[in-house]
Amino acid sequence: QAQLAESGGGLVQAGGSLRLSCLVSGNEISSYTVGWFRQAPGKEREFVAVIVARSVDTYYADSLEGRFTISRDDSKNMAYLQMDNLKPDDTAVYYCALHRLGLYDRARNYDFWGQGTQVTVSS
Repeated sequence: QAQLAESGGGLVQAGGSLRLSCLVSGNEISSYTVGWFRQAPGKEREFVAVIVARSVDTYYADSLEGRFTISRDDSKNMAYLQMDNLKPDDTAVYYCALHRLGLYDRARNYDFWGQGTQVTVSS
């Protein structure tokens, strides 16, 4: 059974950058499509980005306006989320997860979630 662990969150000023990492253990990440989601206080978990297994295909939430970049290194069993020009509205707990089936932007279509990493963007 796969286990996921996110890292790289923290406190950053608006306009700054962070790089989140997702380490997958127990399974080969190469077989999986990996997604990033986020959840702000009092809000539902929302889709951020996804990178498809054995492919260079990536998809992003429209609201990100091209500020985030998802990538993966299958040799390290890692996935990443580079976040640039951060805004206070990006404040949330960020999660990575392994896609099971169905639409990429639906959290219910993912198995094996990490515990999340907190990102706080100050104005």
